[in-house]
Amino acid sequence: MIIVQDKLVSDDLVEQQFVCNLSACKGACCWEGDYGAPLEEAELPVLESIFEKVKLFLSPAGIAAIEAQGKFVRVEQEEEWATTLVDNGPCAYMTLDALGIARCGIEQAWKAGAIDFQKPISCHLYPVRVEKNEQLGFEALNYHEWDICAAACELGKKEQVPVYRFVKDAIIRKYGQEFYDELDGAATFLKGGG
Repeated sequence: MIIVQDKLVSDDLVEQQFVCNLSACKGACCWEGDYGAPLEEAELPVLESIFEKVKLFLSPAGIAAIEAQGKFVRVEQEEEWATTLVDNGPCAYMTLDALGIARCGIEQAWKAGAIDFQKPISCHLYPVRVEKNEQLGFEALNYHEWDICAAACELGKKEQVPVYRFVKDAIIRKYGQEFYDELDGAATFLKGGG
């Protein structure tokens, strides 16, 4: 375990390699799983405020699910908020491109300049999951290993990209450049380069 600015960082973020291989998995993380993408409390009003602009980038089924269930749902067993699902399947914000690859409608709206919110941070950070215990003042970054990402692990090994480097932009977005630089320095040291 590495400690960076009072956050616990799993060694797996440094030791495991990962590069998304969308041509192989087709973005299965957007439709697999028991519930939608975890959301931070601060993201809830954002999803409310951007929905009308994002709606233009969503599928009819996604729009219908959001209009019926809400822009996000409470997952009681996890005690957190998550994105809405279409019939307990894909994320309601997911669309498919011409090649059948999952794309985030929120991110497509962001890329088009319609909104200034890229996508939920849990999606941006994936395969890193953040675990919080506010009572203990505890926050940990863990690598979420999932069989649907086997091709990403293979590509990461081939290209020699550690998990934390794959999610560099997301880590900087959530924790800042200084945090990333400290993590990178600790990783370099652990690998014998410091």
